[in-house]
Amino acid sequence: MHSLCMARFDFIAAYIMANRKNGAIYTGCSSDLPVRVGQHKNGLGSKFTKQYGCTKLVWYQRFDEMPLAVHREKQIKNWRRQWKINLIEKANPIWVDLSRDLV
Repeated sequence: MHSLCMARFDFIAAYIMANRKNGAIYTGCSSDLPVRVGQHKNGLGSKFTKQYGCTKLVWYQRFDEMPLAVHREKQIKNWRRQWKINLIEKANPIWVDLSRDLV
């Protein structure tokens, strides 16, 4: 879980990481998305992303408050896989790594 004492709340977002198009998908949320994505890329983000090589940020949605991001994460985690794929492909049809565009 997120450490609230260290949270910066600079870039609050729900997000999806993947290893490739139509591959393994990981859904999460963070108070500082660029830092969190960096952790995933370095094998520090989660056991799942490390095991399956989910290093590509393929979708994210920004929020003003952390509870909204947590709610969105939980909502997406309960979705069927195809709904997650549809969400990704609506904004990112070829599943490019969006992390280079984070500011």
